[in-house]
Amino acid sequence: MTPEQRHKNMAAIKSKNTKPELIVRRWLWKSGFRYRLNSPRLPGHPDLVLRKYRTCIFVNGCFWHGHTGCYKIPKTNQEFWQKKIKRNQERDRAEQQQLAQMGWHCITIWECELSASRREQTLKSLAFTLNKIFLDDHCVKRPYQLPEQEPAIAAEDMASQPSNDITT
Repeated sequence: MTPEQRHKNMAAIKSKNTKPELIVRRWLWKSGFRYRLNSPRLPGHPDLVLRKYRTCIFVNGCFWHGHTGCYKIPKTNQEFWQKKIKRNQERDRAEQQQLAQMGWHCITIWECELSASRREQTLKSLAFTLNKIFLDDHCVKRPYQLPEQEPAIAAEDMASQPSNDITT
């Protein structure tokens, strides 16, 4: 490919409403999870924000975010791509740290995890994780113990006292 063709191809790749993101969105909605898209109020504009679960979901492409073992650097202009992917990884890490400091949970779903053979397992794992986060955040942190109360009628106290029954 000529540099112009490569530029045109790379520029045509969109960042929102990608196929992996749509797969996750459709499954979450069908499963009853409600979310917001690309929240501008949060660092990194997460792909999906589930406020009820205080969770941000990032659906990352393996190439653009440098998923270990899944991406290959193009043979042309390798120095540029290495720097770009490294910057993307550093930015992702910083944004997730900011979100964690704000009290948000971050989940990253990689494009390769949504292949047909792994999709069901990945999405079930996502639902399990979201439910665990919800329960951990909303349950009582320390075990609740009932205060010891004196019984309203103490049978033992009555048995030890002499009977005042009148018998004839």
